Amino acid sequence: MLFTCAPRSVAATRPASRKVVKRGNKSLAVDLHCHVHTPAADAIAQQSAAPKPDPIVQHGSQRTADRQQQLRTELDKKLTSIEQRLADMDKMGIDVQAISTSPGQYYYRLEPDLGRRTSRVINERLAEIVASHPDRFVALGTVPMQEPKLAVAELEYCMKELGFRGMEIGTNVHKVELSDERFNPLFAKAQELGAVIFLHPSGFTDTSRLGPHFLTNVIGNPLDTTFALSHIVFGGVLERYPKLKFVAAHGGGYLGHYPARMDHAYRVRPECHDHIKRPPSYYMKKIYYDTMVFGETQLEHLVNLWGADHVVIGTDYPYDMGYYKPVDFVNGTKSLARAQKDAIIGANAAKLLKIKPRKSN
Repeated sequence: MLFTCAPRSVAATRPASRKVVKRGNKSLAVDLHCHVHTPAADAIAQQSAAPKPDPIVQHGSQRTADRQQQLRTELDKKLTSIEQRLADMDKMGIDVQAISTSPGQYYYRLEPDLGRRTSRVINERLAEIVASHPDRFVALGTVPMQEPKLAVAELEYCMKELGFRGMEIGTNVHKVELSDERFNPLFAKAQELGAVIFLHPSGFTDTSRLGPHFLTNVIGNPLDTTFALSHIVFGGVLERYPKLKFVAAHGGGYLGHYPARMDHAYRVRPECHDHIKRPPSYYMKKIYYDTMVFGETQLEHLVNLWGADHVVIGTDYPYDMGYYKPVDFVNGTKSLARAQKDAIIGANAAKLLKIKPRKSN
């Protein structure tokens, strides 16, 4: 049962592009925000002497901690079973998932070599899932961000050996912002390879006021995405690497509500244009945003700001904060034209991920 809410040899399976069927007149539906858990990586992580905080639990209330533990049991099958995943995709009307690891398995806290090993195990599991149903899955890998040289090597492995379409990364690496120069080689490699970069938070880094009411997730996750994107923009990441393809989870957090304020700051504050040559909104329009915003007004706002060609479906499968009627949500947004709906439902993601529809017989 889905949560409900409102409105073989891995390398041998590498294809040039995944082919999927466009069923009748129905637009291809692609989910770019969905997660997989790899138990084998947990066993490797247990070898670490590093602390193992779960930000949602560490800074939340006891009630939140208890619920998170309960969810781990409830969601185990959905996070690990291919058959369950396919059944749920069919219920949601999703043709293709771009699978990525659960944020709890970023493992940036581990020693670099353990980070490398956990990333490899996760990526090989993702590749197995893709190989089992190449018409239903593509993958975004995970990389050990705590050691950028290892991250570059793992991204190359994912793209060149496993046929992945990009990588999923967190919104910071132990409070080091993604605009830090240590990550330049990774972003340079991502641009070179044409990798999609799915940006997904794992709790908020400054949580002293977020304990009650599940605020660590409810506002903490989108807030950390807002921080990350602001640093990416003002820190010049997209100035240095203009062809990077970022996709921001949860509609980009709260970034979309203040582009004019950011542009104003660029005009009047010298410290706001140290690393960029154009107003922040210029770079923000390069980013893609998912539909995890829960309301038609919010979806319309994303489209009005960034264009329907920069919005993609996301469900956050299989978590309770996910949205499991994504196609109905987009189709039910009355202000959108049919072409805009088709773009959001699948055409944009298919282009980003190089998913080619199979020719009709």
